[in-house]
Amino acid sequence: MPNKQSRFLIDTYFAAFNAGDTKKMESLVAEDLIHDVNQGGRRLGKDAFWSFNVHMTRCYKERLTDIVLFVNEEGTRAAAEFIVHGTYIATDEGLPEADGQTYALPAGSFFEIRDGQIARITTYYNLQDWIAQVGGEVKEAS
Repeated sequence: MPNKQSRFLIDTYFAAFNAGDTKKMESLVAEDLIHDVNQGGRRLGKDAFWSFNVHMTRCYKERLTDIVLFVNEEGTRAAAEFIVHGTYIATDEGLPEADGQTYALPAGSFFEIRDGQIARITTYYNLQDWIAQVGGEVKEAS
């Protein structure tokens, strides 16, 4: 897949994210998607991605800004850096209590692209920064 088509694919994914259109996001990923979530386990397959989106929609309302996207020449890999602006709307298990707290958090995602679809999404952000922003306790790394 050429670079330009891959760039359009990832731009479409981020536009769907910002629109809260999880169905569109899911249409852009491969059936055997590998989804690596920050501080979490690996989720395999489109169904696991759907479950993750249901959970995230219940707990968070987020919008990405300042997206900088890099795509390799072959169009098989992409990386994006962005700012997550969010509201914590329902308590996520194991995390501080939600009370509508807002946050702005630098983050990044890496993508593998295969046959015109997203085959892998790996996302990173600083969880301790997020916890501090929502008024939780910051735990030092051991």
